[in-house]
Amino acid sequence: MNILTPPPSGPALIEEIAHLKRVRNAVILAHYYQKPEIQDLADFVGDSLDLSRKAAATDADVIAFCGVRFMAETAKILSPTKTVILPDMDAGCSLEDSCPPDKFAAFRAQHPDHIALSYINCSAEVKALSDIIVTSSSAEIILAKLPADQKIIFGPDRHLGGYLNRKTGRDMLLWPGVCIVHEAFSETELLKLKAQHRHAPVAAHPECPPHILDHADYVGSTSGILAFAKTSPADTLIVATEPHIIHQMTLAMPHKTFIGAPGADGNCNCNICPFMALNTLEKLYVALRDLQPQIEMEEGLRLRAKKSLDAMLELASDSVGKGDLGGR
Repeated sequence: MNILTPPPSGPALIEEIAHLKRVRNAVILAHYYQKPEIQDLADFVGDSLDLSRKAAATDADVIAFCGVRFMAETAKILSPTKTVILPDMDAGCSLEDSCPPDKFAAFRAQHPDHIALSYINCSAEVKALSDIIVTSSSAEIILAKLPADQKIIFGPDRHLGGYLNRKTGRDMLLWPGVCIVHEAFSETELLKLKAQHRHAPVAAHPECPPHILDHADYVGSTSGILAFAKTSPADTLIVATEPHIIHQMTLAMPHKTFIGAPGADGNCNCNICPFMALNTLEKLYVALRDLQPQIEMEEGLRLRAKKSLDAMLELASDSVGKGDLGGR
């Protein structure tokens, strides 16, 4: 950041971001887990893959991705001629961090008769080492199209992989990664909350551990949870995913009450993603002003990573036109 020209504050900051967006011919993307003030000024709010696909369909020259690094990388994979910026390059992901490419490559080499299905929450390098990328919305669709005797490595989220194993009867070999946010939910505190709100259904993301999913009335992606909330007749819902999704729920359904599932200390503070929280309006302003930090990717790596994404889109083609492939 240029200390001689600090970002403006208040309404002037919003105005300057809008000005820079026009000057740069930029599209601003915000994941559901971003702070409400970032969601409110974004052109698109949603799941990671859905956002990247929407940005690719625009005539924007610049994609400002308010999310985490693997999401911005996915946008670059799908939009190689566009400039992709991330407000804070330190905005990573515990799932991505849990799966270093060299260790994943070595693991694959130990199991040559397995194909690799990798959750989209991984680096471009791991995508390039994978056969098929899946999202929480598309994984079950894709598994149904693979031979029952096909041996599979699933990474990096062992909770999502375990959920899919239980639901489909598969026996996928699981990489041992977890999301630190979804790992933080407390079963004891959730049961207390359910006792206080006996008629409130629980909607949970499949990145949650099984002792949380066992109490869920609905399990699905962030966009799936939002859709469930819209169709549920309940006027109060308990939400077991990163709590910033509740902002979109409240905007869409102001007559309903949404309660974030609690962590071990009985509140939701520990369930706010620390990586997502690194993005701020001030950093977005600087990124648009300087076109930095920027996602750069060697073309060979991009093409190898895109191959696994394309495999997902082909196998999940029944859902592509319906916009329900989601992302995280």
